Amino acid sequence: MSEPASISLGIAVRYATAVFDLAKEGKKLKALEADINALEGALAESADFADLINSPVYTRDEQSAAITAIAKKMKLSPIVSNTLGLMAEKRRLFVLPQFVQALREQLADEKGEVTAEVTAAKKLTKAQSDALAKTLKASVGKDVIVNVVVDESLIGGLIVKVGSKMIDTSIASKLNNLQNAMKEVG
Repeated sequence: MSEPASISLGIAVRYATAVFDLAKEGKKLKALEADINALEGALAESADFADLINSPVYTRDEQSAAITAIAKKMKLSPIVSNTLGLMAEKRRLFVLPQFVQALREQLADEKGEVTAEVTAAKKLTKAQSDALAKTLKASVGKDVIVNVVVDESLIGGLIVKVGSKMIDTSIASKLNNLQNAMKEVG
């Protein structure tokens, strides 16, 4: 991880830990989860929102006013709204994606869940996804939420990442291994 990315992650984790602790103390974890879902959706769907948090063109006051208006429009809880305002005031809105991810991980940990990042050659059916989650739960010992991304270049098979573990059963990977083995022989 590069140094700037590491610094950004550190900043985001500090904000996320503070927000999570406040929400847990106030028994508002469900509201926090709804806020995180809303922010995640806004980050994914709105180029203007991404521009607001990343662009150095906007002044502190402009960012602060815009983020306050956005939080009010999205009906975010006071804890998250105030944190976003503080982040804007301190010129820290650029860490918002890492902040959302850190909160998502803390919420999952609190609920005893873990997220599996799955890359598949084609879209998984509901039954396949459920079977994979059940198999991973038996292996990991926690409830598993499966996030599937389709990458047709895999040809077939799956790449599953749970925490720091990765299982690669893709045909593309097997072909690369075979190609490397053949290079060593000749």
